[in-house]
Amino acid sequence: MVILKLRIRSADEWRELAPGDTVAEPVFVPTTDELEPGQQVIVEVSSQILPNKVLVRGAVQAWRPALPRMRVRAGATVELATDEQTKLTFLHDVFSGKRTDVQRRRHHRLPVNVTVRYRVAHSSSFVDSAISEIGVGGALLTTHEPLPIDTELTLEVVPPGAAAAIAIAGRVSYHVPSGGSGLRFVSRDGDGDRRLRELIRRLRAS
Repeated sequence: MVILKLRIRSADEWRELAPGDTVAEPVFVPTTDELEPGQQVIVEVSSQILPNKVLVRGAVQAWRPALPRMRVRAGATVELATDEQTKLTFLHDVFSGKRTDVQRRRHHRLPVNVTVRYRVAHSSSFVDSAISEIGVGGALLTTHEPLPIDTELTLEVVPPGAAAAIAIAGRVSYHVPSGGSGLRFVSRDGDGDRRLRELIRRLRAS
């Protein structure tokens, strides 16, 4: 998947490129790479104001070339995925100064939309679900109701191009307003860490 890097230098620049508060209103990403309408992309937002890079999924609405005489930059108009509202709100809150209590993560999270299944500790049955982001340190699990904090579970994910799922042990460490459960991966040995990094590499390339 194409990753569009969006470097923001000020709150005013962010508001210029992302004037809307909802994902229904597009974001403009300066880029000289010609993109096709409907093309799936990831917008990587970085700034000295942010504690970490924020990666947001979306689809290209249109791309325009530069018009130097009119001082028009080349770039793509990107419609963000509907389930990325939480990230967009976070970005607006940080750039506007409403949120200053955010902590830096050790690892970046890759936004995805991947079908998974999970099994809570001491249960023999699996629940079909999905993850909307994943990183070396954890993932965001889609759940109708937030799972209790410290719930231990096993997450099964089939890497792109693979026939068998890999199992990842995790623990619920936080909740998001949309009802999702944030997972922290635990008890990974060296081989487990390698398989997890390979999974993320495949997801990024798919």
